Amino acid sequence: MAKSEWPLMKWTDTLDIAIALYDKYPDVDPQYVRYTDLHAWVTGLEGFEDDPQRSNEKILEAIQMAWIDEAQ
Repeated sequence: MAKSEWPLMKWTDTLDIAIALYDKYPDVDPQYVRYTDLHAWVTGLEGFEDDPQRSNEKILEAIQMAWIDEAQ
């Protein structure tokens, strides 16, 4: 997708983020992704526009769980 086609995402948009991660990293098993990598990948997504410092373990876990669900 072109950047203009991506919806703007915030940390609370866990499903949108999970779908974008699934699309960008189709060969990655999300259950083995470290939170430090997940944080970097989320903040690097096209359309992600939120403060990187606003994330926490609970948010990253929710994104990871949604990504696991999306991958199944």
